[in-house]
Amino acid sequence: MNSPSTDLGQIFQGKFSAPKYQSGNPISRALVQGFLRDIVELATTTGAKQAHEVGCGEGQITGLLAQRGLAVRGSDLSVEALAVARSEAARAGLNIKYDQGSVYDLDPAIDAADLVLCCEVLEHLTDPEAALHKLAAVARTHVIVSVPREPLWRVLNVCRMKYLSALGNTPGHLNHWSTGAFVRLVEKFLIVEHVRTPIPWTVICGRPRRGG
Repeated sequence: MNSPSTDLGQIFQGKFSAPKYQSGNPISRALVQGFLRDIVELATTTGAKQAHEVGCGEGQITGLLAQRGLAVRGSDLSVEALAVARSEAARAGLNIKYDQGSVYDLDPAIDAADLVLCCEVLEHLTDPEAALHKLAAVARTHVIVSVPREPLWRVLNVCRMKYLSALGNTPGHLNHWSTGAFVRLVEKFLIVEHVRTPIPWTVICGRPRRGG
């Protein structure tokens, strides 16, 4: 794979421009680039040759990994998001397979990969433990997961005058974890190897626990 620090600027200048990660605010853009850089660096440390991003959304992360030589696939519940992902992959000349599906329905016989990623998804789920169990079951060597870091996420939302009636809670966020709380949750399913805290997220990389 290429160095994870290369080409990120090109991607944010339109080479692969998934809407979820685009912002006209330079501070927001810098924070997102730092988050994505950590994801790519952690993926590089695993040595994985193939990856499956569960909850891939518009495909920004799958695009980044594909550009670094991984055989990548993505899955998501949203038909609309997958349409954007396919369009952006085609525009960037990337061969990425995208399928519709739920994290709860992952099947090791179909969905397994060396590296499984699930970024900015668990905070939306009614049963994040069941989701983590599924992610660990389909990962051959590593899992990377990320969630918003609380309470910092909500504090920053309030500072930018967003979601004030909900005290800064982003609509659809059902779960709220500090870094420590998220590590304790993830440790039930993964042997945690790396924890990154790019503002305002927590990103964890680990190996699936087997036989427990």
